[in-house]
Amino acid sequence: MRAVRMTAPGVLEQVEVPAPDAGPGEVLLRVGAVGACHSDLHILDARAGMFPTPITLGHEIAGTVDTIGAGVTGWSPGDRAAVYGIIGCGRCRACLRGLENQCRVVAVGGIGLSRDGGLAEYVVVPASRLLHIGDMELEQAAPLTDAALTPYHAVELARPNLRPGTSCVVIGIGGLGHMAVQILVATTAVRVIAVDTSVAALDLATRLGAHEVVQAGPDTVERIRATVGPPPDGADVVLDFVGADPTLSTARQVVATGGRVMLVGLAGGTLPVRPVADEPPTLPLETSVEVPFWGTRAELQEVIALGRARLLQADVQIFPLERAPEAYELLRRGEIHGRAVIVP
Repeated sequence: MRAVRMTAPGVLEQVEVPAPDAGPGEVLLRVGAVGACHSDLHILDARAGMFPTPITLGHEIAGTVDTIGAGVTGWSPGDRAAVYGIIGCGRCRACLRGLENQCRVVAVGGIGLSRDGGLAEYVVVPASRLLHIGDMELEQAAPLTDAALTPYHAVELARPNLRPGTSCVVIGIGGLGHMAVQILVATTAVRVIAVDTSVAALDLATRLGAHEVVQAGPDTVERIRATVGPPPDGADVVLDFVGADPTLSTARQVVATGGRVMLVGLAGGTLPVRPVADEPPTLPLETSVEVPFWGTRAELQEVIALGRARLLQADVQIFPLERAPEAYELLRRGEIHGRAVIVP
């Protein structure tokens, strides 16, 4: 079968490999769609030894059950499924509580991360990683497994602050950010303020229900403050889907006293925190900073419910499998709107 694999650190190419077989407790899935994620770029750029090579990338997967391994129940050939990509140890306190995204043994393990993923015609996954999607389009289901699950998890963590009438700033209206806007609109009654450098991204945010949009620039903080008010008031929650120094600086300057900054993006920025009475302070008093990671299987089931109700739809660019390397280069250059989805 065809597969797009990282054959060496930084090298992504299409190759021919044997089709896998489902072992006990596993399912062979015919891949229908795979989302291209910035995390894949971090895997490609990682130093040698951090991730196995060769490995088939792709952790945002939806497809159709082809065959089932011994001992598998609840699935039949032809069923359509989305894949929960995380594979924790299953034994630590976090995993036993269903928080596999907080596994205390496996730092970053899962499909397309520590074992072959979905950038191929077929992928083998443990049956426990599958969730039913009914007749949902596979191109829409695949991005739900990360591009929607990650912001949904962040919103769930911040939900105590997302009271009706409060404000939430969403920084970065890309693959995750445009889903975050929809999740906030569908599940809260907060004022959503979208921030991005791209006019097209802000237009998308407006179409998806954002109440205010701010084009990032020298006056970003002032323009957000015009909506959320002066300190100590401000945004009750800031969701930063970029994570660079400029966006983190914006986040800490617009969050309210007692607010929450959710650092989701992986651009490598630094958020200074000094427990002294600075003027201005690095962060307002009583402010919390959290670093969400992916989400839980239970949350993915809720995300799929939103998708099936058409309250959550990914803005997708479709690529065939042979153009997967090109899709990742466009993603690296910031030239993908919404989510790139690769269709074997």
